[in-house]
Amino acid sequence: MTARVSPYLSFTGNARQAMRFYQSVFGGNLEITTFGDLRVSTDTAQDELIAHATLRGTTGVVLMASDRTPGDDGAGGGSSITLGGDEAELATYWKRLSSQGTVTVPFARSPWGALYGRCTDRFGTDWLVNVTASAAP
Repeated sequence: MTARVSPYLSFTGNARQAMRFYQSVFGGNLEITTFGDLRVSTDTAQDELIAHATLRGTTGVVLMASDRTPGDDGAGGGSSITLGGDEAELATYWKRLSSQGTVTVPFARSPWGALYGRCTDRFGTDWLVNVTASAAP
């Protein structure tokens, strides 16, 4: 499996509306998971905010997004780069990207079953590294 790079957009409470708009532009399948779905929110007012959305457009466009929550400083200027692929390759990328940077979420098993980590590299770019549950041991 080769690594995939996709834009990851951050919104302030309107990720659902934005992703539905992008779906109307690019077509395809939109998957949405709220913080309430993951049962990780300690504030019920955040339950309907988008924890993660993926749009797979009909022509191969892939966009991902989430809503920012209080305390999320929006590192990376309101967008991030997400890497998906197999564990061996992504673990190597993770080590290189997080070296001399700031780890905001350690590379470990996530509530959705994937190996996941988030860091801001030494140049200020926000990276999300995700080994899907089916590819993770």
